[in-house]
Amino acid sequence: MSRRIVFMGTPDFAVASLDAIVQHGYEVAAVVTVPDRQTGRGLKLTFSPVKSYALEHGIPVLQPEKLRNPEFLETLQSLQADLFVVVAFRMLPREVWAMPPLGTFNLHASLLPQYRGAAPINWALINGEAKSGVTTFLLNERIDEGQLLLQRETPISDDDNAESLHDRLAAMGSELVVETLDGLFSHRITPQTQLQEEPLKAAPKIFKQDCAIDWHRNGNDIRNFVRGLSPYPAATTTLQDGQGNPIYLKIFDVAYEKAENSIAGRLETDKKKELKIGVSDGFIKILSLQISGKKKISVEEFLRGYDVYNWKLIF
Repeated sequence: MSRRIVFMGTPDFAVASLDAIVQHGYEVAAVVTVPDRQTGRGLKLTFSPVKSYALEHGIPVLQPEKLRNPEFLETLQSLQADLFVVVAFRMLPREVWAMPPLGTFNLHASLLPQYRGAAPINWALINGEAKSGVTTFLLNERIDEGQLLLQRETPISDDDNAESLHDRLAAMGSELVVETLDGLFSHRITPQTQLQEEPLKAAPKIFKQDCAIDWHRNGNDIRNFVRGLSPYPAATTTLQDGQGNPIYLKIFDVAYEKAENSIAGRLETDKKKELKIGVSDGFIKILSLQISGKKKISVEEFLRGYDVYNWKLIF
C-alpha cells in the first residue's frame, strides 16, 4: 500500500514532525515551505528550518510565492501523494488541501477548539491555563475549525514559559502526527466535529505593540504575560533614567511577590541584586532583561552597570 505524503511547514516546531515522519518510514514526496528570505545586516539568504532539514535528507523542496500558482498546483498534483501534512505553515486554498485522496491534516499546538489562531502557545500561558496540548484535524475552509482526528494534552507547570512549552508540544506533536498518519492509512480514525465550547478563547497573532506590560494589572497576570512571551517576542517596558532619557527593556523572567499597600509603577531597588516594580497587589521582581540593542543579562549584571535609584517607570 502506498504511504506517500507531502509535508508543509516552515519553523523549528515543524521539523520535529517532519523528522518523525521520515524516521517512521513514510515516503515524503516533497516538502512545501516559504521562499528563501534575506535577513540580517548583510541581507544573507536564509532557508527555513524545514527546507534545511529537507536538503540534508535529500527531499525535494517546493517554495511557491503563491499557493494558487498553476505551475505549483500542477507540480503538486504530479507528486501523486496520498495525504498532505501541515505543521506551522500558512492557510491553504481549497485547490491544495482538497487535492490528495485522504485529505490534508494539520497539527495545532492547542486543545482545539480552544486557542484557534496563530499564537496558541503564547496565549495559553498569558491566560494562566493549567494545561495545553496538541491536536490533529482535517483542513477545511475555516481556520482551525476542521474535524478533529487526535489530541494529546500536557499540564502547564508554574515554571513553563513559551520556549519550554513550545519544545514539549513540538515533541508531543511529532508523535501525534505519526499516530495520525498510521490511523488514517489504516482507516482506524473517525473524524469528529469540533464541539463549540463556551467561551472560546482565541490565539491571534502577537504584534510588537501587544508586548508592552500593563503595570496596572495584578502581579500574577503580569507574571503570566511575561512568561507567555519569553523568550520571543518578549514582554517590554520603558524606564526613564535620571537625565530623562527613555530606556527600552525586554523582560524575560520575573517573580511575583504579594504585598499590601504597593504603588503601581514604583521602582524599588537595593542597587545590588534586586529590582522590583510595584503592581496593584504587590511587586514584580525582575530577574532577567535586555536593554534595546544589547544582550540578555541578569538583574544583578544590570544593576552593576546602571544606577537606577532615581529612574522612573513610563507607563
